[in-house]
Amino acid sequence: MNDEEKKIQLRKYKMFATGLFVLMAVIFVVMTILEKNNPAHWIGYIRAFSEAAMVGALADWFAVTALFNYPLGLKIPHTNLIENSKERIGDNLGNFVVSNFLSPQNIRPYIQKLKISHFVGDWLSKQRNQENLVKELSNIVLEILHKLDDTVVVNFIGNKAKEMTDDLKINHIVGNGLEYVLDKNDHQRMITNLSKQIKDYVLQHQDIVKDRVKKESYFLIPKFVDDTIAEKITNGLSTFFEEVEIDQNHSLRTEITQKLYAFSHEIQTEEKWAEEFRGIKNDFLKEDKLHQYSKDIWNSIQKSLSKELEEENSALKNYIKKNLSELAENLKTDEKFQNKIDHWVRVTAYKYILKNTHLAGNLISSTVGNWKGKELSEKLELEVGKDLQFIRVNGTLVGGLVGLVIYTIANFFI
Repeated sequence: MNDEEKKIQLRKYKMFATGLFVLMAVIFVVMTILEKNNPAHWIGYIRAFSEAAMVGALADWFAVTALFNYPLGLKIPHTNLIENSKERIGDNLGNFVVSNFLSPQNIRPYIQKLKISHFVGDWLSKQRNQENLVKELSNIVLEILHKLDDTVVVNFIGNKAKEMTDDLKINHIVGNGLEYVLDKNDHQRMITNLSKQIKDYVLQHQDIVKDRVKKESYFLIPKFVDDTIAEKITNGLSTFFEEVEIDQNHSLRTEITQKLYAFSHEIQTEEKWAEEFRGIKNDFLKEDKLHQYSKDIWNSIQKSLSKELEEENSALKNYIKKNLSELAENLKTDEKFQNKIDHWVRVTAYKYILKNTHLAGNLISSTVGNWKGKELSEKLELEVGKDLQFIRVNGTLVGGLVGLVIYTIANFFI
């Protein structure tokens, strides 16, 4: 029903209530005149009914009219209540809605019925929807990439990199990294490989050992003696490193491990190493170099991402589609996953609504408060005015009956 129809209906019921009052007034006048010339008892009863009905009608007319207007244009205190109290009405209405409609106990039953996982799964399982979703996401990201100011992004990356590295203690990172390798015993493979390389080198270069022994030997010592010594040295070294290669518990391995742990501790604690790594960092992260690194990183990201998003069957898009298909299937078939998603949606929605219920109250309060007083009064009268006219009608009839009862009691018992 539009406002014009409501206005016609309101006028109709106002006329009906007013007409009933006029009827009672006419009856009262007629009965008053008849009573002067006719002593019949029934006249008194009708006169009492009509008189009380007029009082009731007038009282309720005043009460109903005082809500929306000044009765007869007279600015009587506590009348035209809607217009004069719109701010308070807005606040009270907002509080009423929040307290009675957005309370936890009222919201919870509706939130608990939320089940969107299966619906989302069905929607995502359709290839057309997947393609549209990927296309829209790609367009959004591409638009963001094209609108971003390259200089701002490069400076942002550079500043963040500088902030991150200002307090970065590389000596601790290197030391901790070395300890991590030692704790996982990964250095043993390096020792094994190195031992093998040394053993093979010694065996393959026996002539070097012989030449060295001969060079360091006295001229009086025969050559066969030098060769024998060189062979012993070569065999001893190759055998020793072969033992290290094969025996995972060799003493040399233990000694190397201990030395490496000591070196790791030294790197982390001694100032000379801190200064050394700080110098390396500062040289590597000079302002001009950092700016160039940031520029290269951003250009690479921008170029790669744009290419992936623009190509129809790029690896990135295919990867996204593949994951969307898997997600859709899980949403449709995995009951545990469905419950987890639905639970998360319910909890999030419940928390968000409760957290922002005051916004609904503020919206109602400010909206009502921003209406002109007369406008608010007219809006409310259009909505409830018809029903309020029945108050006038009831007041007329009930007032008449009460007057009739009082008149009857007065005549019979007094």
